[in-house]
Amino acid sequence: MKRSVLTRYRVMAYVTAVMLLILCVCMIFKYGFDTGEGLTLVVSQTHGLLYIIYLIFAFDLGSKAKWPVGKLLWVLISGTIPTAAFFVERKVVREVEPLITDGSAQAVKA
Repeated sequence: MKRSVLTRYRVMAYVTAVMLLILCVCMIFKYGFDTGEGLTLVVSQTHGLLYIIYLIFAFDLGSKAKWPVGKLLWVLISGTIPTAAFFVERKVVREVEPLITDGSAQAVKA
């Protein structure tokens, strides 16, 4: 597996997690203080779009790492639970790092 697959996943995991936290704050202001309705709409739509990209990259990583369905579902769902993506991303990186093939090492062997 190439390092770029893991990097794409990591970037989207962090971006999705941060956007979800921002969305939670917006929801608190919208429903708790009756302000920020327009901002909440923009943030929710942005998070939704970014979450779709996250799903694609996480599924790509999971299929290349040959994860079982349960693990793949947990990684996919972690983008909907505030702060979960941060923890899941760290665990995924530790598990996937050994599967990364270094292109320069393969070029030397050939």
